[in-house]
Amino acid sequence: MICGKQYAPDAVRYVCPQHGAEGILDVEYDYGAVKAALTADWLQERERGMFAYRPLLPISAETAAPPLRVGDTPLIGAPRLAAELGLAELWVKDDGRNPTGSLKDRASAVAVMKARELGAEIVTTASTGNAAAALAGLAASVGQRTVIFVPAAAPQAKIAQLLVYGAETILVEGSYDDAFDLCLEASERFGWYCRNTAYNPYMAEGKKTAVFELYEQLLGPAFWLNGANEDDNLPDYLFVSVGDGCIISGLHKGLTDLHALGLLPRLPRLMGVQAAGSSYLYDGWRSGEDMLTKPPIQADTLADSISAGLPRDRLKALRAIQQTEGAFIQVTDREILAAIPALARGSGIFAEPAAAAAYAGLVTAVAHNLVPPGARVALVSTGSGLKDVASAVKSVGQAPTVSPANGMAHLQTLYG
Repeated sequence: MICGKQYAPDAVRYVCPQHGAEGILDVEYDYGAVKAALTADWLQERERGMFAYRPLLPISAETAAPPLRVGDTPLIGAPRLAAELGLAELWVKDDGRNPTGSLKDRASAVAVMKARELGAEIVTTASTGNAAAALAGLAASVGQRTVIFVPAAAPQAKIAQLLVYGAETILVEGSYDDAFDLCLEASERFGWYCRNTAYNPYMAEGKKTAVFELYEQLLGPAFWLNGANEDDNLPDYLFVSVGDGCIISGLHKGLTDLHALGLLPRLPRLMGVQAAGSSYLYDGWRSGEDMLTKPPIQADTLADSISAGLPRDRLKALRAIQQTEGAFIQVTDREILAAIPALARGSGIFAEPAAAAAYAGLVTAVAHNLVPPGARVALVSTGSGLKDVASAVKSVGQAPTVSPANGMAHLQTLYG
């Protein structure tokens, strides 16, 4: 990403040796060989879920996928929300339906498989909660030992997931960035396999499969044989929330894979949504700062999954926006809370704050003419609302309580 140097897969494990933790690598493919593998027989015989796309994943054909089915999450049309916003189409990819409730399962499935290929005794990661739960759950399904670093302030529901799955959990009195740095130090000291996104280059390869599913769900399985045409009903914009920058860079990788294979005539504009209290990328993009040297900020947002003082995948996230002529968008915590019930009531999708931020960003983008009337928009909902019920309650308040004695009187007032 920085120097353009290339390495064979067995030459490095994580990052470019010349640039350390900032030297985040991309996985490259022989697209000619991949294209040759995308046949009618492959369509008939392929696995279910995200591993339907093995020709475009850095996993040995002999490595078994975890038994939990990751991917194959629904793409839901939201015509009422589209009409409210003046859009021609709005689709929501609900990745909160994954086994542990977030898109992060896609990366963790790859991490567990790569760790098994390497014979690693322990897999580790740092997380605000979702990546940790994803790794804990996928690892538990195959009996893989994990050590996980999480900020002590993470939502209790997310910490509970880790403990239930049996992950060896370290609560860090500090930020996500503190947990990330401690995890890197421990993985280097003890030789653990590190799942950290924006460090392990294979994690984006798992996340990109959400894009593969999205286009197949729009156009059908024949998309892989015939590709898309300009007159197909393709999204013009793709919205996703952004913290560390890893998901948007993964989605971008999936789009560029499809374009390199000749399956997509054009890429949608990627629109990255950040919380106002954690807007490192939004601020740097607007001011034109050098993302490599821009100092960390103090992140403070209720959307914990996108809280990052120093986005580790910031260079790739910026590239995703620039190469698709997209934009970063900033939304307040109040707008994020309002988006939780708005998205739920308009589509039936219950999203955690970080996931609902993408819809809040779409509302803001329409209001500021960043998305024109009649546009076709896809939105990725990255995590289930059950991850953070406390925030959901804040967004709607408490239900009324009645007694048997006055219950009917109360109903008469409301509905009589």
